[in-house]
Amino acid sequence: MISKQGANTVEPIRDTEQIRQMKEILLHRSYRDYFLFVFGINSGLRISDILPLRVMDVKYTNQLRIREQKTGKARKVQMPSTLKSEIEKYSARLADSDHLFPSRKGNKPISRIQAWKLINDAAKEVGIEGAIGTHTLRKTFGYHFYQRTKDIAMLQQIFGHSSPSITLRYIGINDDMINASLEGFSL
Repeated sequence: MISKQGANTVEPIRDTEQIRQMKEILLHRSYRDYFLFVFGINSGLRISDILPLRVMDVKYTNQLRIREQKTGKARKVQMPSTLKSEIEKYSARLADSDHLFPSRKGNKPISRIQAWKLINDAAKEVGIEGAIGTHTLRKTFGYHFYQRTKDIAMLQQIFGHSSPSITLRYIGINDDMINASLEGFSL
């Protein structure tokens, strides 16, 4: 789907079965790739804030403290218990100083392009159509957070957006979805 923002806009993964299938595919390919996907869809962070992380940044805390690359703002992110459990399993084989998502090409994290490729390849294998990219992880988190809580003000705060309408548009709650939700509404 191409939005008013342009052809490069990616969508969240709305179907939880497709999320499960993506996890399965990525786990069979590489535990690192699986963990990147799980970390992204459960933290709501931008890929630019995820890739530079080291094991020590996430292993011994329930709140991740980062300085956002895009905005420069300091931010604390509460990690859900399921994500914390995944972190403990994943990081058990890594040193505290290791990159959380190490590249196989030296002592650095994987690139944004590599992250895009692994997410995009798995999405195609699952049969997800449309624009998928690294930002899909953040948007997927937002979409499902909103679907579960219906708390757009909280999600706006989590994402640091300036208005609820920006957050709704960002997570793909578009006019078609709004119209469908109103179709059978009656008091």
